[in-house]
Amino acid sequence: MPAAVLAALATLAAATPPATIAGGGPENLFVVVNSTSSDSIAVANAFVAARGIPPINVFMLPWAGSKESTTIGRFRDEILTPILRGIDARRLAPQIDCIVYSADFPWRIDYAEALPPELAAKDTFPSGSLTGMTTLYGAIASGTPAWLDPESNDYYRRPGPDGVPPDSVGFRGWYGWGDDGRLLEAGGNRYLLSVMLGVTAGRGNTVREVAASLARAAAADGSKPKGTIYLMTNADVRTTTRSGAFPAVVKALAGLGVKAEIASGTLPQGKRDVAGLMTGTPSFDWPASGSTILPGAICENLTSFGGIFTPSAGQTPLSEFLRAGAAGSSGTVIEPYSIQAKFPHPAIHVHYCRGASLAEAFYQSVSAPYQLLVVGDPLCQPWAVIPQVTARLSGDSGGPLGPGAVLSGSVTIQPDATLAGGSADSFELFVDGLRVAACGPGGRLPLDTGTLADGHHELRVIAIAATPLETQGRTVIPVVFANHGRTLAMAVAPQRVALDGSVRVTLEGENLDGVLVFATGRVLGRLQAGTGSIDVPAAMLGRGRVTLHATGRAGRTPAESVNAAPVTVTVGE
Repeated sequence: MPAAVLAALATLAAATPPATIAGGGPENLFVVVNSTSSDSIAVANAFVAARGIPPINVFMLPWAGSKESTTIGRFRDEILTPILRGIDARRLAPQIDCIVYSADFPWRIDYAEALPPELAAKDTFPSGSLTGMTTLYGAIASGTPAWLDPESNDYYRRPGPDGVPPDSVGFRGWYGWGDDGRLLEAGGNRYLLSVMLGVTAGRGNTVREVAASLARAAAADGSKPKGTIYLMTNADVRTTTRSGAFPAVVKALAGLGVKAEIASGTLPQGKRDVAGLMTGTPSFDWPASGSTILPGAICENLTSFGGIFTPSAGQTPLSEFLRAGAAGSSGTVIEPYSIQAKFPHPAIHVHYCRGASLAEAFYQSVSAPYQLLVVGDPLCQPWAVIPQVTARLSGDSGGPLGPGAVLSGSVTIQPDATLAGGSADSFELFVDGLRVAACGPGGRLPLDTGTLADGHHELRVIAIAATPLETQGRTVIPVVFANHGRTLAMAVAPQRVALDGSVRVTLEGENLDGVLVFATGRVLGRLQAGTGSIDVPAAMLGRGRVTLHATGRAGRTPAESVNAAPVTVTVGE
């Protein structure tokens, strides 16, 4: 394996764990966007807007290869390694739990070249999925095709004597997992969850459909849908592979106060309350069912080609569930046979209804995810109990900490949270997407504003619930740091523009060596002084709502910089 790959993987694996439990929110995602694809940028714009992803967590990665498949060599060298290096270069390694791909990356990874002769002769279909192979990045580092192990994912929660996993636990990229699924204090296997936001090529969805699905999913958080989870049975092996676990799952869901029903057929008929679905059929016609999918639902089908988007492929692809309103689905990208380990266990709905995020629910229920493509909103958590967070300034500058607050010097933030039936285990402070401080209940979050740029900053105060799933809540507070007398103003016109138009960014600042203008992980232009204008083609921004940022510099250190207040524009068709 190339030394660059090993070095990138080793850097991520060696990331120093945070002092407290953390993860599970937009600050813990690394969103990867194909900068050569207008669809990829538009889908990412929709997700960033819906979830409030910090700009530092968005990574533009040019991919001009096939949107369908690539070799494992190109995947390692041109996709995985640049991603891991990007995480490390931005000092995000301790806080990233999930790699999220926007559209127009290859959904199938062909790994034949990595197999020794004895395995190559046995593996009829040597392909894995983009998300599955990313999650098993540690297997790639091993130098052997360890992703083929039917128990490659130690985050998988094994069913107990009653047929369902006894627990659901939160996931963090720095956690180590033992072969028996135990969370270890040291050592163990490490993973990164991975989800694709949508596929817009071939038999996938339109950008508009993906954006609508993502917005709907984000609005479902904590909503506790009053619907039914349907587990479909029929004589097809696609159903019988998993139906033995259905009664135990229905019982477990009832204990959580969630209605579930075992129904005959391939789809629920005339049901307006589909809060989740598990079926097994080569093809289906959702509109003909007359049923309605509720916001936040995971709808999933065991069939061979559900994750194949080649136009000529048979069977119904997972994109049909997203088109009908599901928050997420999955499908295999090559013939998997009817092997339970390659598909979500029915307990995926138990994990989800216990409050896990969509990404956590999927990966706690799949023992061998290497061929499974997971698509949707990784953060969607309809049944989570989300902490409600407030923050105040303590000490001499005490008082509410609200939008537009002007902060100078060293300040101390006093966080608090309310949580139905529980309490917060810890709190964290992020500045512009980077974690800078943490404390326990009753503690304080210190912040020295004098070491950072003057002007606009975004503070995020996050509470982590004292539960096995470590559910997060947050308050996001735009503030101004004022220590060195620097200012930078930005105006953008027009703020609604057609895709073939452009916007003019006008900047005004004094005694600056230059200004950088950027949006969603991409540099849009530079000024060699503090005042001037930049014309930005709207196509660079992509369709949707896009927030522009500007930073001026008068030296090499952050304290010699200044940030302008961001401006949001909307780019139409």
